[in-house]
Amino acid sequence: MENNKCTLVVSEILKAGRASLEKRGYTEVVVPRIVRATGACENVNTLFEVGVDGNTKWFGHQAYLAQTGQLYLEALVPDLKKVYCAGPSFRAENEVDDRHLIEFYMMEIEFAGNFSDLLKEIEIYISDIAHQLALVGVNKDLGISPKRLKQLATCPAVFPKVTYDEALDILKGKNEDINWGDDINSKQETILVKYFGEQPLFITHYPDPMYKHDQEIEIEKFFNMLPDPEHPGRVLSSDLILPLAGEAVGSAARVHSAEEMKKRLLNSRMFKRLEKMGGSLEDFAWYINQLEKGSIPHAGCGFGISRITQWILGTTDIKQAVTFVSNKKNII
Repeated sequence: MENNKCTLVVSEILKAGRASLEKRGYTEVVVPRIVRATGACENVNTLFEVGVDGNTKWFGHQAYLAQTGQLYLEALVPDLKKVYCAGPSFRAENEVDDRHLIEFYMMEIEFAGNFSDLLKEIEIYISDIAHQLALVGVNKDLGISPKRLKQLATCPAVFPKVTYDEALDILKGKNEDINWGDDINSKQETILVKYFGEQPLFITHYPDPMYKHDQEIEIEKFFNMLPDPEHPGRVLSSDLILPLAGEAVGSAARVHSAEEMKKRLLNSRMFKRLEKMGGSLEDFAWYINQLEKGSIPHAGCGFGISRITQWILGTTDIKQAVTFVSNKKNII
């Protein structure tokens, strides 16, 4: 079903996002969308397999619809320093609700820099979009309420930040049933955003799922997130939580050592699941070869455009943030 209300808003967000990156020297890259497991996020069980006439090994091995262009961008950082891509992400989400889609649009960046630089890059991108949409919305009917436009115009340049451990302390103080190692759910994200004044909020330094904790942890992060040298058992990662929309940006500093990356990959839950699906280290051969040629410290993230659109429009329903809704019960 068409949702014309958000169409112009999405168009303006994409223009503002690209303008924000281009003015900071990013080069747009076209990445593949039919991929091996290098195009997967941490949960390979949500990959859509690609085949022809029922043959899912048409390429001689499994192939999938891409969920991310991250590793392809990472391969270009040593030469180009700042790169980005834009395109669809395909995830086989079972949930048919207000938060999940099986196809949504992302902009992703990778650049030569550290974790602190990364948080600043995200702040600039999000605040640039908010201010541009507020400016355009004054002269063009985007379907954004005047009250919402005023809120966007005052989007801060620097967002509040809370570590995962600090977030759990706050939630426990709000009588939330959550233990260390648990994932923070959408209801709890809402509590945290309210606690910090209904502004975009970074939750940082998540538990490292490959560290030898004294307990099993629920949280799972992508295998090449860089461990925090100052806080063993944590990774230099962050999720940006937007009011009404929830997690809209996943980000981290990346492992750039080939040996360390292989070690983390082989010990990740993602790789164990991939093996059960018939995959192997060969799926990552080109990426490993690229790292072995030499990489540099870098970081990056993915911006979920539909979640950003929710925040811009002021809606809790992601189905109101896309022109054509795609989920398990609705594909056109």
